[in-house]
Amino acid sequence: MRFLILTQYFSPETGAPQTRLSAFARELIRQGHSVEVVTALPNYPRGRVFDGYRNRWNVCETIDGVRVHRTWVYASLGAGWKRAVSFASFTITSLWGLRKCVRPDWIFVESPPLTLVLPAILAARLWRVPVIMNVADLWPDSIRALGLTRSSIVMKALEALERFAYAQSDMISAVSDGVRQSLVREKGVPASKILLLENGVDPDIFRPRPPDEELKRTFGFQDQRIVLFAGTHGLAQGLEHALAASKLLENESIHFLFIGDGSAKAGLVQLASQRHLRNVTFLAPVDANEVAHYFSIAECGLACQRDVALLEGNRPAKITSIMACGKPVVFAGKGEGARLVEDARGGVVVKPEDALMLANAIRNVISNPVSAAQMGRNGRAFVEQHLTWSSLVRDWLTQVLAHRQSAPVAPSNRERAAQAAVGQ
Repeated sequence: MRFLILTQYFSPETGAPQTRLSAFARELIRQGHSVEVVTALPNYPRGRVFDGYRNRWNVCETIDGVRVHRTWVYASLGAGWKRAVSFASFTITSLWGLRKCVRPDWIFVESPPLTLVLPAILAARLWRVPVIMNVADLWPDSIRALGLTRSSIVMKALEALERFAYAQSDMISAVSDGVRQSLVREKGVPASKILLLENGVDPDIFRPRPPDEELKRTFGFQDQRIVLFAGTHGLAQGLEHALAASKLLENESIHFLFIGDGSAKAGLVQLASQRHLRNVTFLAPVDANEVAHYFSIAECGLACQRDVALLEGNRPAKITSIMACGKPVVFAGKGEGARLVEDARGGVVVKPEDALMLANAIRNVISNPVSAAQMGRNGRAFVEQHLTWSSLVRDWLTQVLAHRQSAPVAPSNRERAAQAAVGQ
């Protein structure tokens, strides 16, 4: 089958959607399918177009066997009108990328941003192919919960677009069971229309490794016990509470290492400076292979969420990466992410936004290396059994084909040719 992925975020950008969609595309190809991607010129999370792509209207390249069409976007960082303009700009220019693609059998469109459903549906109607809307984050609920806009007009428009998107999409793919339940219970989406594609991990990239002693020496971490947070530094993570926890542990040879970027990073760096935090280091984003090396020198991996009810349906992708690397997870959050850690017996869970509980949990994990090692082994075993991309994508494809058999759509050119040959 031929898949077309429409997303504003893709490799070489770093972040959960980029990592997830890149792995998804590679796995589809590995399982014998073809993939094209239409995406924006890479700019996230820096808020400026990457070197090598600047001053270009569009770029076509091949990455890991995936043909990628990139179109111009108004690059921005953070929330507000600039981000809205960024979403709108790519929604428009993505039409140029779509017209460069071979007619697919399926269009897989990533939300957020929700606006991308519009060009996806337009292309699907012209090509007479089905649309699968992948809901990674519930919009506009997240915008409301995080207080990103106070405009009732904007919210009503987004709610109308949301209803249109769910109604017009042939299938909706949820990234977690919490999102799936919200779609059914709160959005009125028929359960029969929903697929499940959870966040997976490549166990060959993220795997237990011997400590990278040279990496430790490079940063002067030889005598430090490292707590690693690797991922987006955004509003939803509430990392200011992790900084407060670091303050409580600053005299215990425990060092917090933050790798990544995002709209909240500048404020976090400033906060760490104001509090004179000597046991905190911020590094720029690195690719997945490098992240795995950093986990080799960490005692545990950190994942955080703000205390917002909507986020309880999310399952942070970084949890699976930590477990795959054989490290215990310290998760400050509730809901599905907490259940994942507990079901895997791969770490400890504490209340979100509670610096004291977080500091105590980190101290307990580091001071009990035998227990920590067992949690690391448990997490790795759980990933190998349940969360590899190969098994998740294989199961998702089974769901797609089952849905198609129960709700047939217009056949592709390839399918029509096969039917004609059978009839001769």
